[in-house]
Amino acid sequence: MSFISVKNNQRIKFAEIPVLSYNELYNLIISELKDDANVHCVNYYGVPKGDKIQLICCLANDAKHIINIVSAIVSKNDTLQSVSATHLSFQLFEREIHENFGIGFDGHPWLKPVRYPHSAADKSQKIQNYPFYSIDSEELHEVGVGPIHAGIIEPGHFRFICNGEQILHLEIQLGYQHRGVENLFLLKKKLLQRATLAENIAGDTAIGHSLAFADAWESLCGFQPSKQLQLERALALEQERIAIHTGDLSGICTDIAYQLGNSVFGRLRTPLINYFQRWTGNRFAKGLIRPGKTNFPFTADLRDQWFDVIQAYKPDFIEMAEQMFDLPSVLSRIERTGIVEPQTALQIGMVGMAARASNLNRDVRASHPFGYYQILDYQPVMEPVGDVYCRARIRYDEVLRSVDIMSNIVNIMQFDNQQVKLGNPSPDSFVVSLVEGWRGEICHCAITDSNGDLKHYKVKDPSFHNWLGLALAVRNNEISDFPICNKSFDLSYSGHDL
Repeated sequence: MSFISVKNNQRIKFAEIPVLSYNELYNLIISELKDDANVHCVNYYGVPKGDKIQLICCLANDAKHIINIVSAIVSKNDTLQSVSATHLSFQLFEREIHENFGIGFDGHPWLKPVRYPHSAADKSQKIQNYPFYSIDSEELHEVGVGPIHAGIIEPGHFRFICNGEQILHLEIQLGYQHRGVENLFLLKKKLLQRATLAENIAGDTAIGHSLAFADAWESLCGFQPSKQLQLERALALEQERIAIHTGDLSGICTDIAYQLGNSVFGRLRTPLINYFQRWTGNRFAKGLIRPGKTNFPFTADLRDQWFDVIQAYKPDFIEMAEQMFDLPSVLSRIERTGIVEPQTALQIGMVGMAARASNLNRDVRASHPFGYYQILDYQPVMEPVGDVYCRARIRYDEVLRSVDIMSNIVNIMQFDNQQVKLGNPSPDSFVVSLVEGWRGEICHCAITDSNGDLKHYKVKDPSFHNWLGLALAVRNNEISDFPICNKSFDLSYSGHDL
């Protein structure tokens, strides 16, 4: 029993993935995960194989900088031993497999739907009949929020069970706009259509998801992006990160009625996204990243404009953040509010910024570096407690770290934009692409057929891991603390719903 070990974005032949019995697969996963915080699941999903299903498990070993891949072939409607019974971080992966193929998992805490009705194996399931957890008590009451919200956000339902103002339990139901994104990657045959689809998976992570797709496609083609292309992509990724982090600090200030912080951070976000407008023609940088090339080469004039923006931004950002984190009225609302203990973050498999705020080291830039980060030796920013304060503070620290990274990138730019032919994808191949978006670990897995076209495409947004973290964070807090806890995570509905 063994895995095949690969690096991030390393192409292999699909037939090289070991195929085990399910019991062997289960025992191998359990043995790999046992008491090792450096090992976690980046993807676990099913691929149709005739009348069977091939389960593919990708376990990242962060200490060794490798991804271990293994598979098993099972039948639809089989009942299998649940990994989630031992490692809760698998609970959503198994629920998704159950939803799509009808496969049961014995010992799973609750095989509820994830995103139906788009691809549910049981077409009788309706989102209106979602089986919310309930407690029969005359002393407790339920509060339902959504799926329609007052702000311009996507639909999601939050069901609170409260004792007075205290939250005992929160259940979050998403899936109201399950768009079938993964299947669209197969239906759309032009590369431009697929690249456009990738950058629209989650609107606030256009760079992160489009980069994951570009890396995966280029790996399938055996294409090595130039140094200039890698620098431009890293610059865009970090620019997206600081823009969203700054906006989130504004949102956190809004939810604690700190109007000065809301106004200043909101003002500071604007020139960051307006810079994308100058570079790419839109404020989300859509159209910038394309497999094998860039649509908008970085220029000396753009370099000068970038320095102008950052030199105006950085001192005001530092001054506002330092004042925010020194103000007693702010600290009284964010310290010890919405805590996710480090052990809990590990158990449920949290990733990215929210995990690092709970002292869990999850950062693809360091553990599975890609592009420019392969030579950067990035050291993740960590916080110890896992409360709203830590999730806010880590944004501040990461912004300053990202500004330093971008300054170095801009200073070493050579403006050599010579295009190299991309080539065609290798047939019967498999690749895992990991990118550290601003929320955390983005994973795209691609499989090609005998002609080199996409046969299966799997997307995982970091929100997939972290929504449960939000649900646990609000327990024993007052219901009025929910907005600030929610904003401190700032998770994606569309990234989860796909």
